[in-house]
Amino acid sequence: MATQHPYDPTNGRETRSELAVRAGNGAAQRRLWQVVGLVSSPAAWARRLPNLVDAALSRAGLERGPWLIVAAIAGVSLWFVLPDATAWLISLAAALAVAGLGAWLLAVNRVPDLALALLGAGLAIAFGIGLIWARSEAVGVSATEHPQMQTMNARILEREEQPAHDRIRLILAARERDTGEAIKLRVNVPLDTIGLDAAPALQKGAVIRLTARLMPPAPPLVPGAYNFARTAWFEGLAATGSLVGPIEVIEPPPPGWGGIAQVQRDLSAHVRSQLGGSAGTIAAAFASGDRGAIAESDEEAMRDAGLTHLLSISGLHVSAVIAAAYFLAIKLLALWPWLALRVRLPVAAAAFGALAGLGYTLLTGAEVPTVRSCTAAVLVLIALALGREPLTFRLLAVAAGFVLLLWPESVVGPSFQMSFAAVLAIVALHNSAPVRAFLAPREEPWWMRPLRGGAMLLVTGLVIEIALMPIVLFHFHRAGMYGALANMVAIPLVTFVSMPLIALALVFDLVGAGAPVWWLAGRSLDLLLGIAHLTAGQPGAVKLAPHMGGLPFFLFVCGGLWLALWSGRGRFWGFVPVACATVLTIATPRPDILVSRDGRDIAIIEDDTLLSLRESRSSYASDTLAELGALDGPPHPLAQWPGVRCSAEFCIATVERDGQTYRLLLARGREYVTERDLAAACARVDIVVADRWLPWSCRPRWLKADRRMLEQTGGLAIHLASREVETVAQGQGEHGWWRGG
Repeated sequence: MATQHPYDPTNGRETRSELAVRAGNGAAQRRLWQVVGLVSSPAAWARRLPNLVDAALSRAGLERGPWLIVAAIAGVSLWFVLPDATAWLISLAAALAVAGLGAWLLAVNRVPDLALALLGAGLAIAFGIGLIWARSEAVGVSATEHPQMQTMNARILEREEQPAHDRIRLILAARERDTGEAIKLRVNVPLDTIGLDAAPALQKGAVIRLTARLMPPAPPLVPGAYNFARTAWFEGLAATGSLVGPIEVIEPPPPGWGGIAQVQRDLSAHVRSQLGGSAGTIAAAFASGDRGAIAESDEEAMRDAGLTHLLSISGLHVSAVIAAAYFLAIKLLALWPWLALRVRLPVAAAAFGALAGLGYTLLTGAEVPTVRSCTAAVLVLIALALGREPLTFRLLAVAAGFVLLLWPESVVGPSFQMSFAAVLAIVALHNSAPVRAFLAPREEPWWMRPLRGGAMLLVTGLVIEIALMPIVLFHFHRAGMYGALANMVAIPLVTFVSMPLIALALVFDLVGAGAPVWWLAGRSLDLLLGIAHLTAGQPGAVKLAPHMGGLPFFLFVCGGLWLALWSGRGRFWGFVPVACATVLTIATPRPDILVSRDGRDIAIIEDDTLLSLRESRSSYASDTLAELGALDGPPHPLAQWPGVRCSAEFCIATVERDGQTYRLLLARGREYVTERDLAAACARVDIVVADRWLPWSCRPRWLKADRRMLEQTGGLAIHLASREVETVAQGQGEHGWWRGG
């Protein structure tokens, strides 16, 4: 007989639900004691951890394909982060060792899910490292060693129209003056230098004679700025520059050299001739991918309103073109009864849609977002033709893998990151159980379905904005805050009004009847620009932030991938790194002093004002210093700031941080200064910055950033309170594009 507990109110009798609760509590207690035992015993932890991880992987039931692509992307990113060949080889060996461990665990039939994860991740990471290393060795070109003026004969490889800047940009194949080695150059040609009549002769394939001022591709101006030297390395550019004097066309282009690029230019010019003003430049971007004519003010408004993605031919545009081609094909083919009875119309329509998408991709320049979008859209068509679910992570993984094989270097660029982050957010959101239930068909009034669709569009836009914000802040240091609201109107406007009207106008132009349609298209694009300028002009529309650094960005990426790709309740652990990254980003201090790589452009951040040593000859330099200082607005001349004393050669400024005073000596001229006077001035200050070589006798109390130092470090970001100095060189290592500033 069971013994009754003196405090048991059931007299030893329990219901089934009570027994289940007690059993559940017992299981929870056992798990708790297991965790306590593991924490208190490292040896037990080491023995049980593989089994716990294997069980977690088994319960999650993850798709392996997307995670393999993530591991390959991690390998590519690791190559960029690590400094030199020794580190790359060590990481490659470590990844292969992890794969070897996974293979051994599989061979002995232990923890199979963990073994497969180790094997796949190790091989994928090793593949990513090897892929980008091989790509760098295959296409990377060393930059010219110094600025030079060179007269040369060159063949035009590409031509880019930039009427908004009154110039055209030429990619040239030429010979290096000293060695005779073939090199690739990029030269800006001002239209006022050569005249509008001479510009049409500068076509792809033509051989020209010109004199150009050439510069090595520039590394980042300051830490966190755009790294053009890296981009040029993977594009094979040895130098960039600008035209000096006239151009002589020695040999016209061979027949057929224009190809798709010529068609693209002709189409862009035709659209702008039919539709003037800002609307015409936007229409040309939609039709041909040519953004060179868009005014800077319009581009800034689109950026600050979160609508820049509409100007870059990507998923929205390619999907609209393919969907329109698919819909028209299936409707027209259905009118032919003989064909409809013998051919699966969805398959035939998918073929027409794929051809339309491929043609549009080639016509608009086949940039990374366009190739990714076209690949994903074609996979969607295949899935629809086969009756499969099209919106899956597996599809996105295939598209990402395709781009990764062609351009692995795009992984560290904003285009790849923003493109795939947006699509990943959409797929994760729409595959979640609550959203599926919200969008499921049901008996309801006719007006409820579009209402739910509009609400879902707003939620999708908000999720995309949240997903993209860390990427935008990391690369551009500013983000539009009202992008979700603006996109809720702009995306349907572009998809269902502007792009169909542009396509219809081009068709009607074949018979000379496109003018009314162009007028309607212009009004829709004026509305788009009006939305952009209205949104960008609102208070708080733009969030500025200093460079967040690599660690917060890494945590954001890890958390976002975990939230999107993991399944079950375990996915919510992704909020932990996201929360940590958010705290780190908010706590990131902006630098007190920014010094450009040549020491000429120096900015001091004081009372939310950017103080500039000299008026920069480059708007790019001023804009970059303002962005990295998280300040909006023009710089203020340092010489006019109270308490600053300036001569023709130097300025002395005093900066206070956390109760401590720092004195700065900043060179602003190049005239000779006696060494004795300079040494005395240096001894009285904490920091000296100069765009010249200073003698050894110049010894400030803390930091001397002269030309000798800056050639090794590149630009500087100085934090006075913590006495930290960030340098461009810290993030470059021994990669081929870095030559010491």
